[in-house]
Amino acid sequence: MRLSALTLRHFRNLGTQELSIPEPGVALVGENAQGKSNLLEAIYYLETLRSFRGARDDQLVAFGEEVFRVVGVMEDTREGAEVEVAAAFQRRGRRKKATVAGEEPERLGDALGHLGAVVFSPADVGLVNDGPGERRRFLDIVLSLNVEGYLPALQRYRHALAQRNAALREHHPRAAVQVWDEPLVRAGACVLAARRCWLGAQQDRFSHYHAGVAGGQTALLEYRPGVPLEGVGDGDEMEAAFREALTGSVERERRNGATAVGPHRDDLRFRLDGEGGVDVRDYGSGGQRRTVALALRLMEAATIRGLRGREPVILLDDVFAELDGPRSERVLEIMEREETGQVILTAPKESDIRLRGDVLPRWRIRAGRIEA
Repeated sequence: MRLSALTLRHFRNLGTQELSIPEPGVALVGENAQGKSNLLEAIYYLETLRSFRGARDDQLVAFGEEVFRVVGVMEDTREGAEVEVAAAFQRRGRRKKATVAGEEPERLGDALGHLGAVVFSPADVGLVNDGPGERRRFLDIVLSLNVEGYLPALQRYRHALAQRNAALREHHPRAAVQVWDEPLVRAGACVLAARRCWLGAQQDRFSHYHAGVAGGQTALLEYRPGVPLEGVGDGDEMEAAFREALTGSVERERRNGATAVGPHRDDLRFRLDGEGGVDVRDYGSGGQRRTVALALRLMEAATIRGLRGREPVILLDDVFAELDGPRSERVLEIMEREETGQVILTAPKESDIRLRGDVLPRWRIRAGRIEA
């Protein structure tokens, strides 16, 4: 799959532009604060209907405008078929709309994942530095795009959790809280099972990528579920474990006014192998934390290849700016070896274009205007 055309209307500072994207991709060169990252953000919005920088939809609309719209034409390079995906947001009423092949799907979730894109950004270090919510967000995006049934289960879980927390917060009788236990357990067990399955299958790959970037040092990826799951299987066993955990947390929930156990409490931990299992988040250097983040993104790209059966589109947002020379070289070697499709990258100057630099056409950007 590749992106062959992109139409922009009032997305950030990019104005109204129509772009034809070359088959191998493109290198967008420009000084800082000209809009380079905005282009990658617009492309990735077509994949997830959200900003990879954590911005609200209303923050993506250009100043003085009411609506933004992004339209992409995705081409299946194997079959030669094309599909148009469009996304728009209107400030008034905070209305978001998406279409696929000109049709509006019944659920917004059905418009996700048509490009198969992965973003690599210096901000990815937040996957290690920030709180567990950032790591759960990473899991939710990857699994929603690649595992069938995950997004509906996650949405059901969030709905039940919100209702249950409201009942706890408002000190409703225990029976009114328990009404939401079964919906929470059923949906939550699906979320837990999908996360555990994917992470279990990815642990060796994570260690492999980490060693490749770090020059041999391996790291361990650990899943810390918000429900005790040791020795617990999927299905009925997982639901039973979740129910038991809820029963055991009644007093804590009464005190705190919030559901104390469940996938909304999940976390990931990263430990350096061979150094006494040092937790990277607590004791890792800046370079070690960036290495973990890169391994996670490489894992995500491999998941697209494995579960969706397509080459991922790689979006690189000045990704080598924060890496030392040896790590940069090793990342480049891995990316050149991997089966990646299009590469769309940003750089402040041409000398920074080090991935596929001999084949990527150069585009320039100034004050949001792109010149091919």
